[in-house]
Amino acid sequence: RELHEELGITIGAAQPWREEIVDYPHALVRLHFCKVLAWHGAFEMREGQAMAWQVLPVQVRPVLPGTVPVLSWLAAERGFAGTTHDEARAEPRAGSAAGH
Repeated sequence: RELHEELGITIGAAQPWREEIVDYPHALVRLHFCKVLAWHGAFEMREGQAMAWQVLPVQVRPVLPGTVPVLSWLAAERGFAGTTHDEARAEPRAGSAAGH
């Protein structure tokens, strides 16, 4: 439902993947990540956000704290040994605990 509301897509097959707890200044948030194997529709950024397909290392800025572990997980799955993003320009990360 959220993906349709925010991005204009409807997902098909998906599988749970990882879980991460991120300590943002305003809240401690548990993020649940799924691998979406199929979707329908074209991306429409319905909340004013930007969207870009990226390869590692990503060039978009800022890299939000909840994204940092995802980049590391994707890099590990693909055998990517380099830096996943420019850490000096990433959003500061107050703290995190891996959940999976």
